[in-house]
Amino acid sequence: MRAEVVASMERALREVWGNPSSVHAEGSRAREAVERARSEVAALLAVEPGEVIFTGGATEANNTALLQVAPALDRGRHVVTSNVEHPSVEAPLEALEARGWEVTRLPVDRDGLLDPGDVTAAVRADTALVSLIWANNETGVIQPMASIAAVLAERGVPLHVDATQAVGKIPLAIDAFPIDLLALSAHKFGGPKGVGALIARRAPVFEPLLRGGGQERRLRGGTENVPGIVGLARACALAREELSSRETEYAALRDRLWRGLQEKVAGLRRNGSPEHVLPNTLNVTFEGTAGELLLQALDLEGIAVSSGAACASGSIEPSRVLLAMGLSPEEARGTLRLSVGHGIDEAAIDRVLALLPDLVTRVRAAETA
Repeated sequence: MRAEVVASMERALREVWGNPSSVHAEGSRAREAVERARSEVAALLAVEPGEVIFTGGATEANNTALLQVAPALDRGRHVVTSNVEHPSVEAPLEALEARGWEVTRLPVDRDGLLDPGDVTAAVRADTALVSLIWANNETGVIQPMASIAAVLAERGVPLHVDATQAVGKIPLAIDAFPIDLLALSAHKFGGPKGVGALIARRAPVFEPLLRGGGQERRLRGGTENVPGIVGLARACALAREELSSRETEYAALRDRLWRGLQEKVAGLRRNGSPEHVLPNTLNVTFEGTAGELLLQALDLEGIAVSSGAACASGSIEPSRVLLAMGLSPEEARGTLRLSVGHGIDEAAIDRVLALLPDLVTRVRAAETA
């Protein structure tokens, strides 16, 4: 978390402890803090404050969009998605299928990109919603969302976007995109875990996923997490101030890492489109290497990397995202996601480059022993 976010949350914990639903002075201060935060989130995404619904994170936002909003659209029982979605989208889609819905999962190419024409072709008269990830959580690949959204708008088909990885890393002024629903999490761009938002534009009245006291305009029950919401807002404010410099700085660090790996390690392949990718993400296959062993070796050196989705890193199963991109199970198991961000500098990159080549050699030797 950013230090500025921690400071704002500490102030909220000490000074804004009232229940936002209460009418006393302490409650009013809390309500004011929540509404200021709503305006800050809206400003980052160029939406109206009334379109921001605070949630416990993107998982809740995605579940709400798919399990609650989609049925309320009353358009049919068909959803179009891709085969590289985050588990927080795939799991509710499977729940819809268990209820008799039909889900069309579109393929991506070797670079992890969707063909907008495939999306258009998959839409039917009974398509309730198209649900797509904007930037992939494993590869960082950015989908051509502007083209997809424009075509869907012409067809009058609502679009839900999981923008969890993209918010705070690339410009997302969605007033320029005909996107109806968008999910985000604070912890992906310097905020706290356990708080996020669903941006609901042109959404019908829907039954809340969490039922309770009628908070969030009766769309999400439960007493608001005021310190978390304040932290999310501060992270959004920092993102607005720094977005341009973040893109440049993160991309420079990522490219320094990739160039160094190419110079020092044989048998590498970068996965995902190098042009249409988040500035902070590098997904690399180390041929002939057990990714889990390499991850553990790096961890012992104090270097944190990931294999597959972070929420599934405890599994030794190959990444289904990489399999969908055409990698073999062996190649997928030998792949790591290397990410940069706030707090990472050139010295940190150079330390990785000083250690990783020897670790790769040792892991490969252990594999063949």
